[in-house]
Amino acid sequence: MKRVYFLLAMTMFGVNTFGQKTIDQKVSELLSKMTLEEKVGQLVQYSGFEYATGPQNSNSANVLNEIKQGKVGSMLNVAGAEETRKFQELALKSRLKIPLLFGLDVIHGYRTTFPVNIGQAASWDLSLIEKSERIAATEASAYGIHWTFAPMVDIARDPRWGRVMEGSGEDTYLGTQIGLARIRGFQGKGLGNLDAIMACAKHFAAYGAAVGGRDYNSVDMSLRQLNETYLPPFKAAAEAGVATFMNSFNDINGIPATANKYILRDLLKGKWNFQGFVVSDWGSIGEMANHGYVKDNKEAAEKAIIAGSDMDMESRAYMAELPKLVQEGKVDPKFIDDAARRILVKKFEMGLFDDPYRFSNEKRQKRADG
Repeated sequence: MKRVYFLLAMTMFGVNTFGQKTIDQKVSELLSKMTLEEKVGQLVQYSGFEYATGPQNSNSANVLNEIKQGKVGSMLNVAGAEETRKFQELALKSRLKIPLLFGLDVIHGYRTTFPVNIGQAASWDLSLIEKSERIAATEASAYGIHWTFAPMVDIARDPRWGRVMEGSGEDTYLGTQIGLARIRGFQGKGLGNLDAIMACAKHFAAYGAAVGGRDYNSVDMSLRQLNETYLPPFKAAAEAGVATFMNSFNDINGIPATANKYILRDLLKGKWNFQGFVVSDWGSIGEMANHGYVKDNKEAAEKAIIAGSDMDMESRAYMAELPKLVQEGKVDPKFIDDAARRILVKKFEMGLFDDPYRFSNEKRQKRADG
């Protein structure tokens, strides 16, 4: 009995049965050392300078300096063992030497190109779809990539919407099963394995139901239809352990998904108990001002972090505004801590604190090239 009590006590204090600290304890210790700006830095994602998936507003010199100051948590559109190593070296010059996450749109293959997703869905071959993402993950991880912005599990029933080829069609059940197959393929036997990359369920939520099939448009629907048709693939993804979610650009009944507390804080992180983190789509935090929901980036950052959006992809809103919002008492620091914790947990799970360069191996990349 004494041994049982000892083991229980060790677990309660964040130590496993082998006397090692758990990831939760490591993250708690790291957070206790971080300044507010360093915590907000983990919530910042910038794009690389050679390729962009949205309007580019990067100043390369400023970005490189911010990385060295610990004010950036992730980069997207940076690929290749040599290139990712260069950026990681900059991150390790920061005070706390917290490694970067590298994300990329690996949506129908990386070096090996597969049919677009709607074409794959037409096959109904779940095992082959899973295998295609296993190949993509193996290749992408060899090029220094930690994270893909896939699978897209939006249900789309309007052929006028221009992104139907990224998803699995109009059927909720089939879309759910294909989404799960893709997650299994990307994440393999678990995060931390060198051939596993973090998957991202997108776009949360109801992006495929935009009025008139117009991208970025409003979504006007009942809660019944939302829950019966559009949310099941996301709920299944959360239950399957998908690492991340991405916001959608649309609003749902007048409230942008990026600032939608009901779907992010109440459903995803509350009722569904999702333990990963949520990244905005490209600039979707700042675009809430363009769409007239908020007056400026400051209000956009406030609404987004309180609602549950953890990482700011290329809006430049969080680093500029969140420290001021906390100091003014408009944002509770607990929201910053929660978001930073979720991101840091994934970095530990990926093994980046043990070896920040473990995915940036040029010899492995050459082997992957055959």
